[in-house]
Amino acid sequence: MLENRRFVIIGFFTLIGFIYLFRLFYLQVLDESYSIESSSNSIKRVIEVPFRGQIYDRNGKLIVYNTPVYDLLVTPYKVKVDDTLRFCRVLGIEKREFDSLITAASAYSRVKPSLFLRQLSKEDFASIQDIMVDYSGFEFAKSSMRTYKGATLANTLGYVSEISKTQLEKQEEPYYRQSDYIGQTGIEKIYENELRGKRGTKFVMQNVSGVYKGAWKGGELDTMAVAGENLYSGIDIDIQQYADSLMVNKVGSIVAIEPKTGQIISMVSAPTYDPNFLATRHFSKNYTALYRNPYKPLFNRPVMASYRPGSTFKLIQALIGLQEGVITPNSGFTHANCPIGCHNHPGTPTVALGVTHSCNPYFYNVFRRIIYNNKISNTFKASAAGLDDWHDKISKFGIGQQLGIDLPSERKGNLPDKKYYDKIYGENRWKFSNIYSLSIGEGEILITPLKMANVAAIIANRGYYYTPHVIHGVGESKTVNPDFMVKHETGVAPHNFEPVIEGMVGAVEGGTARRSKVEGIEIAGKTGTSQNKRGMDHSIFIAFAPVNDPKIAIAVFVENAGAGGSAAAPIANLIIEKYLTRKITNKALEERIMKADFMKNVILPAPPKPVVKDTVKRRQGIPMAPLEKPIPSEINWFKRF
Repeated sequence: MLENRRFVIIGFFTLIGFIYLFRLFYLQVLDESYSIESSSNSIKRVIEVPFRGQIYDRNGKLIVYNTPVYDLLVTPYKVKVDDTLRFCRVLGIEKREFDSLITAASAYSRVKPSLFLRQLSKEDFASIQDIMVDYSGFEFAKSSMRTYKGATLANTLGYVSEISKTQLEKQEEPYYRQSDYIGQTGIEKIYENELRGKRGTKFVMQNVSGVYKGAWKGGELDTMAVAGENLYSGIDIDIQQYADSLMVNKVGSIVAIEPKTGQIISMVSAPTYDPNFLATRHFSKNYTALYRNPYKPLFNRPVMASYRPGSTFKLIQALIGLQEGVITPNSGFTHANCPIGCHNHPGTPTVALGVTHSCNPYFYNVFRRIIYNNKISNTFKASAAGLDDWHDKISKFGIGQQLGIDLPSERKGNLPDKKYYDKIYGENRWKFSNIYSLSIGEGEILITPLKMANVAAIIANRGYYYTPHVIHGVGESKTVNPDFMVKHETGVAPHNFEPVIEGMVGAVEGGTARRSKVEGIEIAGKTGTSQNKRGMDHSIFIAFAPVNDPKIAIAVFVENAGAGGSAAAPIANLIIEKYLTRKITNKALEERIMKADFMKNVILPAPPKPVVKDTVKRRQGIPMAPLEKPIPSEINWFKRF
């Protein structure tokens, strides 16, 4: 028995010995990673950052591409600079900037290379590379810089910048490193995973001075960087730039959609800026200038700005009324007992004429019939039930919710319901007379320009829409997001759209938008004037064309420009003509719009008072000077775009 135990113990220790021997053999012979680590003085691991994917317009024109540049890296413990002033002159930086960069690099790591200067051009690199051999601790790395074909689409495309500490800590997979670039806004952010590509790794031999001596093991362990996937958008860059030119010296938005697909043709946020402005190594200074500009060029108005829709909302009221059967195409209303004034237009005995002349009393009565389309005798309860039913039907048009566009920060707007007014007035303490302003798109309802362009697309399609989207294809296969292929139905029958469309055609041909009609193109449109507490009202117009085969649906918002027919309608109809025919016939109208300056009507908020941070002086009541001199707003610079 004891003899058997002895063999078991000997066998156990023999097995352990074999395991250790095999592990040592694996680590020293088979596993290359430890060999690389042990040769760190002569073998260097070089991470290759891939080019980001490029972005194209609907016609195959390049919008965003990459320009090769060089980054200068520093390893603090190796740094030896005898003549700091000469070094600074070579790189074109100040002594204090040199000290700051070295301090930041040392704080990151004294033994690992980190970024010192970013995005040196090929010319800069060629002029200094020979001189830099005199300064140990510095090395160059190939990189790329986002480059834009034109000064357009800044907020839609977004920008890339250095990843923040918070983003580094929150990343789900260990992809990014210190000083990496990442998409921060717009398309660059939403499609970051597709655009960024896959990193490559190279192992190179170097001598004790860090001089390159060739690939290690002939590149056997190297992996190639894979460029990011290209994106294909529905943007028409020619139309986009034309739309930008029409919005010079104006504040507002343009959104144009292809109704049959939901693809965005054009998206303007005015005032805008040149996206190349944020693509240089002076990002921080340039971003601060944009951020402090009082006209908010960084604010993406098409998806973030909220307005009352004004009379454009009457179209939805008419469609709901027709679908619910509370009106017919031949329904007419008098102006008697109506608290909303009329525009002194001819009579409106039909839905079409009500739309053409944008009759306020007409749609007051339509909304009243919708709200009281129930058998509840109590006026307060009937109003509440009617409003909730109305809310549900309006929401099917995408109002009061996110549409799901492939851009960040899309706002929902506001579509009030029973709970909303219960909080204001109390339950069963409000009725139709408290909410009738909703009938003409005023009151508490708020929408974004994107949503009103989508409403135009819904009417063009006679009852449905596809989620508006900028990118319709990803990669060589041009993969489409399946969410963008889903048809969203409004529940309104196609035949109920015809009288409304007839009225919209009448508005362009002889109604509120007649001054900007386009000969030879049948356009269906609707003007709107959004009430504004600060200065002049906002000008709105939505439209689609051609009426019987819609190829473009559009919404234009021009802040502080007055009636919809004076500013927004001409801009929309010029863009429609340009998109459908690639030319403009009414040169006089085009010139008038391009010269118009509605920016002067904008009432800017008062600048914030300087923040006092010195608590001692605050307690003593000593007045404090501003902490820093603000950067000029560069208003004139932004007006050019």
